[in-house]
Amino acid sequence: MKDQETIAVIKEKLTNKSFSQEWLETIKQDERKGVKQLLNRYYKEKEKEAELHAQFIRMSEFETGLYQEGYRLIAGVDEVGRGPLAGPVVTAAVILPHDFYLPGINDSKALSQLKREEFYEIIMDQAISVSLGQANANEIDYYNIYQATKIAMQRSVEGLNEQPDYLLLDAMRLEQIKIPQESIIKGDSKSISIAAASIIAKVERDRIMKEIGAEYPMYQFESNVGYGTKAHLEALKKYGVTTHHRRSFQPVRQYT
Repeated sequence: MKDQETIAVIKEKLTNKSFSQEWLETIKQDERKGVKQLLNRYYKEKEKEAELHAQFIRMSEFETGLYQEGYRLIAGVDEVGRGPLAGPVVTAAVILPHDFYLPGINDSKALSQLKREEFYEIIMDQAISVSLGQANANEIDYYNIYQATKIAMQRSVEGLNEQPDYLLLDAMRLEQIKIPQESIIKGDSKSISIAAASIIAKVERDRIMKEIGAEYPMYQFESNVGYGTKAHLEALKKYGVTTHHRRSFQPVRQYT
């Protein structure tokens, strides 16, 4: 092949997708090992992009159906932190714009911390409205974790600066809020709005636990986010219960 482009130039074109179909067909004939590797990587990335696009379309089905019914402001609502021994339960309500597109969005537990942080910034930048709610350890002990979660969810919905006309919730119903709503089992992996709320709530709660961890370094809250790890349980036994511990939860209860 005469006047072959350098592998660096080919890599740049494939990375930036700045090429014609004719150019791509020509490159396919290039016998250099480095070019073949670049093409293989390019097609794998295209396949992954197609998979993420298809996943996003599937996760948009609830929202798409509601838009077709005439609903315009759909809020996804989710919680993080029902299981830990310490810290608040944190909820988020998120209203996404109709043209929102974020391939790869999913349940926050399915994402790496780096990806959650990246998606958090995108959601916060593009969402029509985002609101947080929480219930602290005292409220969890007083009401029980299920009811406290509902209270936190209600707070997040009421804090939105746009009134939603429909709610999509992850496995919960808010009877006190007179807005049409649907409870979806494992909704954070089935609805982009709930997934967005899951990501916001997770990032915010992790930040809260990092702050609490700085106040009580012996419990390592910044890494265990309140769950009963070995180090956490040993610290609980040695230092006792903090104001952030849920005294109605075992094994915290035995140290109160």
